[in-house]
Amino acid sequence: MHRRQLIGAAAALLAAPGARAEEEWPARNVTILVPFAPGSSSDIIGRALAQGMQQSLGKPVVAENRPGATGEVGARAVIRSAPDGYTLMHAPISTWAINVALRPNLAYDPVTQLTRITQTVRTPNVLVVHPGQVPAKTLPELVAWLKADPRRASYSTSGIGSSDHLTMEMFKQATGTEAAHVPYPGGGPATTDLIAGTVQLSFQNLGSIAPQIRDGRVRPILITSEARSPLLPEVPTAGESGLGDFVVYSWQGFGGPAGMAAPLVAKVHAAAVAALRAPQTATRLADLGFEVVANSPEEFAAFQQAEIARWKRVVAQGRITAE
Repeated sequence: MHRRQLIGAAAALLAAPGARAEEEWPARNVTILVPFAPGSSSDIIGRALAQGMQQSLGKPVVAENRPGATGEVGARAVIRSAPDGYTLMHAPISTWAINVALRPNLAYDPVTQLTRITQTVRTPNVLVVHPGQVPAKTLPELVAWLKADPRRASYSTSGIGSSDHLTMEMFKQATGTEAAHVPYPGGGPATTDLIAGTVQLSFQNLGSIAPQIRDGRVRPILITSEARSPLLPEVPTAGESGLGDFVVYSWQGFGGPAGMAAPLVAKVHAAAVAALRAPQTATRLADLGFEVVANSPEEFAAFQQAEIARWKRVVAQGRITAE
């Protein structure tokens, strides 16, 4: 009897560390990998998320950049990490969805190899034109101008497979128009060359293009949100302009490696949602053109699947390749 009691006590001691670790998360530093360079939208939001989580959890939460291959380098690093809640990822639509549609030989699977925790934010794109080269002020006028000479227009994007690139592909497919694609290494240079007149039109994220619209350096045609934006209340939605159900958002998501236990996911989700919905953070993100989503893991997973299917259709119809 005494020997059995000793064995039972030893088993209890061996089990205790795991139980305590789950209850005490986070017991040490948490790292949020951002698979893009400093200054990117995913980096800005990821750092705001880390700061908010650190304040609520009382433990260090650090955002670390791991750029490369349109998010693949960072995503694979997260996938290789332990599912213990100490290595997480904040990444944009490309890493979570577009890469699957665009790159058949993608070296990671964001559906089966990652745990979806929450969609953090979303922002619409705004279709803008060069005011000196494009006379159009409305969607019908722009479509007529493009169709009058399909070879005279080109559009800038922040890279092949970016949200603004695929939004323009959707636009071309929906309107039956053509324009030459000129990809750039980011939204900044894409906007700079639009302002210079090197290209004639572009879809750009609301927050990044709003200052140029207010300054009159580009002319807005429409916004891809469900309703007009408080930042640009004078700009009609695509639906108001006659494009029907043309609603597109560039979005960001938060997750971790596959295999995270449900109680742990619930704890990380609660901390992330609290950070995103904190008044100071929500106001800051709204000023940058982002709307906080902070949905459930189940809602995020269903949304991701729908987005992958949507962009697969756009990529296939447009015969778009990553090269």
